[in-house]
Amino acid sequence: MEILSVKHLSELNNLELLAKQVVEGFITGIHKSPFHGFSVEFAEHRLYNKGESTRHIDWKLYAKTNKLFVKRYEEETNLRCHLIIDNSASMHYPLVKQPTIDNLTKVAFSAIASAALMEILKRQRDAVGLSVYSDKNEYYAPAKGGERHRRMLLTELDSLLKEPSVSNTDTYKALHEISEKIHKRSLVFLFTDMFQASKDEDELFEALRHLKHKKHEVVLFHTYDENLELNFNFENSPKKFVDVETGEQINMYASNVKEEYKNYMSSYFNNLKLRCMQYKIEYVPVAINKGFDAILLSYLMSRKKNL
Repeated sequence: MEILSVKHLSELNNLELLAKQVVEGFITGIHKSPFHGFSVEFAEHRLYNKGESTRHIDWKLYAKTNKLFVKRYEEETNLRCHLIIDNSASMHYPLVKQPTIDNLTKVAFSAIASAALMEILKRQRDAVGLSVYSDKNEYYAPAKGGERHRRMLLTELDSLLKEPSVSNTDTYKALHEISEKIHKRSLVFLFTDMFQASKDEDELFEALRHLKHKKHEVVLFHTYDENLELNFNFENSPKKFVDVETGEQINMYASNVKEEYKNYMSSYFNNLKLRCMQYKIEYVPVAINKGFDAILLSYLMSRKKNL
């Protein structure tokens, strides 16, 4: 796939083009993987269920794939999906001088991943909504289908690529508010780096439980920079580390705390995973420099489970 610079994504059509490239690359990969059972013909077909009428089986597709698919029609029931993106200051890390598809901030990765999900949702004819928050809810659009609605959401995602945030994170407050707005059962995808004050962790999981109480299926995409935020691979020279949300600063050699830091982060990740399992929330750790396949595969598997 061609590497596109994020600075060239200011045009809506470019973000849309990039999303299409991500999805097409993913589909090609599916056909070479154990997940080849997912059909490329997202919008037009679904797998045949034993016992139903054979009237709508696509026999031409059967001749190509040796699998039975039924032609899908507009009136068939589809899913509602709601995308939620954390737009706090920490999500605009790391600082990127020359952004490419392989070198993004966490929020830029989340925006492009969301655009790719919207592309695949369009092919499936699933409805999509979007929420963006930091210390407050910045944007909300309910789940709808239609091209005009999709382009409105793409415009909002495009703005995340260009406008840095200086706000703190109040994820739990935002999620409680969003939970009250999503009235119909939905597949909810949350993009966040999970950097909360420790005192807020219980409140955060209570907010996630609020979504579950509303009968939504919740997938947490824990976005992080693996090299810096997980492995703490900084040069061994005196550096000033600044908390981008609180402004707190500390001067130190990275090597002096690296092992202790890595142990703490490993424990933190494991704790998040266990708590998500406890509340029946799907936890998907997503290193932002490893591509978008985990995002799209999570959608397909969740969709298959919910149909």
